[in-house]
Amino acid sequence: MRGVRLPLHHRADPQETTIHERHEVEPGSALRYPAGSLVLVAGLPGAGKSTLLNRLYGLHGDETAPVPAGDVLVIDSRQSRNWWARFLRPLPVRMRTPFVHTTHVWRIGRAILAGHGVVAHTRGTWPHILHLFAWLARRRGGRLHLILIDVTPETARAGQFARGRVVTSVTFDRHCRRWRPLIDRARGGEPPRPAAGVTVLDRAAADRLRAIHFT
Repeated sequence: MRGVRLPLHHRADPQETTIHERHEVEPGSALRYPAGSLVLVAGLPGAGKSTLLNRLYGLHGDETAPVPAGDVLVIDSRQSRNWWARFLRPLPVRMRTPFVHTTHVWRIGRAILAGHGVVAHTRGTWPHILHLFAWLARRRGGRLHLILIDVTPETARAGQFARGRVVTSVTFDRHCRRWRPLIDRARGGEPPRPAAGVTVLDRAAADRLRAIHFT
């Protein structure tokens, strides 16, 4: 992919979103957000969201609760999955999923309402969830920002096999149908509502990112 798009974030008006962009991510680059922001790392299943959080925050994948990083809470859906595993292990994966997703969403919402800055993993293809998070963030004086990790469906599928957790073809196709318009709008300069800012990274750009700062 040529021309990596890395927007530069700013403190945005709650009623508008402005995307600034440059076309190269230098080694050691960092993204900066206002204190108290909600930053959602979104992408297709297998795109590398957890991999990015692991590298930036030293996660190991066996955590069962959100991880504090200074004044910020780092929330990955694996944490909810691991917490429920001891209770739901006899159940098929698809029967565990509603418990895991509900707990993950609840943990993000609770962290926002507690006034924390939040960096969280999300698939990003559920618009009603994004609107809920944006509304909660505004209630606490913060804003929702998106980091979109854009990889091909083939790359995402390979990532699922590499991690040993593969979603069904029906589920994956549904995510792909929802993801493509979202990423096309972001790359075309149309703000994906309700975010106050968006950064689009391909895999190489995500690998060059070295930090997410809240100031």
